[in-house]
Amino acid sequence: MSPSATSLAPERLAPMANAIRALAMDAVEAANSGHPGMPMGMADVATVLYSQFLKFDPKAPKWPDRDRFVLSAGHGSMLLYALLYLTGYDAPTIDDIRRFRQLHSPCAGHPENTELDAVECTTGPLGQELAMAVGMAIAERHLNAEFGGDLVDHQTWVIAGDGCLMEGINHEAIGLAGNYQLGHLNVLWDSNHITIDGDTSLSTREDVLARYDATGWHTTQCDGHDYADIARALAEAAADPRPSLVACHTIIGKGAPHKQGTHNVHGSPLGADEIAAARKELGWTAEPFVIPQDILADWRSLGARGAATRAEWEARQIAAPRGDEFLSRMAGDLPALQGWHEYRAKLAADMPKLATRKSSEDALTVLTATVPAMVGGSADLTGSNNTKTKSTTEFSAADYAGRYLHYGIREFGMAAAMNGMALHGGIAPYGGTFLVFSDYCRNAIRLSAIQKARTIYVLTHDSIGLGEDGPTHQPIEQVASLRAIPELWVFRPADAMETAECWELALERKDGPSALALTRQNLPALRDDADQNRSAKGAYRLVAATAARRVVLLATGSEVQIAVEAAKALEQAGIGADVVSMPCWELFEAQDVTYQLSLIPEGALTVSIEAATTFGWHKWVGRDGLAIGIDRFGASAPAEELFPYFGLTAEAIVPQIKAKLGL
Repeated sequence: MSPSATSLAPERLAPMANAIRALAMDAVEAANSGHPGMPMGMADVATVLYSQFLKFDPKAPKWPDRDRFVLSAGHGSMLLYALLYLTGYDAPTIDDIRRFRQLHSPCAGHPENTELDAVECTTGPLGQELAMAVGMAIAERHLNAEFGGDLVDHQTWVIAGDGCLMEGINHEAIGLAGNYQLGHLNVLWDSNHITIDGDTSLSTREDVLARYDATGWHTTQCDGHDYADIARALAEAAADPRPSLVACHTIIGKGAPHKQGTHNVHGSPLGADEIAAARKELGWTAEPFVIPQDILADWRSLGARGAATRAEWEARQIAAPRGDEFLSRMAGDLPALQGWHEYRAKLAADMPKLATRKSSEDALTVLTATVPAMVGGSADLTGSNNTKTKSTTEFSAADYAGRYLHYGIREFGMAAAMNGMALHGGIAPYGGTFLVFSDYCRNAIRLSAIQKARTIYVLTHDSIGLGEDGPTHQPIEQVASLRAIPELWVFRPADAMETAECWELALERKDGPSALALTRQNLPALRDDADQNRSAKGAYRLVAATAARRVVLLATGSEVQIAVEAAKALEQAGIGADVVSMPCWELFEAQDVTYQLSLIPEGALTVSIEAATTFGWHKWVGRDGLAIGIDRFGASAPAEELFPYFGLTAEAIVPQIKAKLGL
């Protein structure tokens, strides 16, 4: 929106900003919990943003070409809830705001994208939100390059605090944005010099603007309580071809006469006496949670303006040759997977011996050729993760149509940016690193799950099988740690066929993230069937006992072949043994008990085999079962020496099973 066309006089903006302040202090007081300082301090900036710059329509919160607004400082959630109510979104209602931070209120302590349609991303873990906004800006530029400016041409606006800019991920995120020259990304920094502990001088003397300048950003400053100066700075940011940081110099808790400007207003209710004093200071006479009609009308008029802009866009979308395709992309729909059936049939016929990271590359070659929404990348491990294909040319400032991002050594930033791309819509992001470095990404992976984002993590070098790089690079606890994240599907395929099946399942999933743990070392093919996706239930019987079943061997990934060898040895000894491949615990857990018991029947000795910690496996093997794994760190040696060293061979496992059976 053009500021000249939509600006309001300062005498009308001030009461509008005070409405935000009043709702913030009233809601936090009612909850006896929350952060009133940031909403009160940034109320003036937010009022200018919404009245003069932000492109939005409250009646269509998911309109594809809306501007994205990300409240990076999620602790100040009442700023966002107040803005949504005041501008006329269906939710939250004033009753929702009255129940701020209460059970079943959509006004959670930190904004959640699954609670309110107008919340672009779940915010709270400082720094990640700005990094997700980088991903949204990447998605916008990519889709603009593919579909054109008539369908995709919007800004991403962020309100961030001092803490957001201190977090390490901020360095990763702004480096990406500067390198890609994401000129439609604008960060409004609430520069109030206050954190929970006190003045920022306690912990930093960094020149933040110089750091952003050094990474290729445009920077400017404004008085965060001067409406004209705010508008000048935001207009400057919107016009610059580089990503922009606007340092908005504000007073935290603005309007609370005895607490403003101090850390006492950061994360605690103001208290009845200070609220009374603030009302007097602001000239606010309305009762709690009541917005005078003239002020509410001014706010609602801003929301109503967006309808005409959206209608113009909808007309362009209907007329556009690829308009329907664009809507389908934004809805997360996938095209028919051309060549996929033939690819799987070829795997069944050829039974290739491949590392599953290579099998993943082969699957991606087919998938990326037919699914243009797939945008890949790697944290400087492209040749090791095998994530690039012929269809994914480099995304760069010179070519936003590219579908492959070189994230550099920025695992956390990569993961958060992928979340932003997925949440923006129109993109199905996947990115690679070593499994052991998933720890760097962990909080972003957790947010993938919380936000139900279709983000796919390609995590290679999944065990001691990576060999000589040793214990710093050999995952032990990482798979178990990822399995502990609710709603994350963790796949550990055993061969090329399972890898293809796991990719199909991850890509078809719209409502959550997936992680593929893949080997460095070659694995033999174990399947010659391609009629159905046997991994879809999370586990299946790969080998059935020929003698009377006494043992069920559960295994994942590279250890499935060891389980097959152990089963053969047991059968030769007259001990019937099933082999159950278990590529995804989460999908197996979702099956009914009848199916679970058909694979893990009562009365048989259940044995798990995995080149990782045994933590969690007793859920499946029971108290009387055997969990065989590695409950210590690895060692530096060739892979073919490490598996015998750690007892992960049929020769080492079979005697343990016989002893458990009393033989």
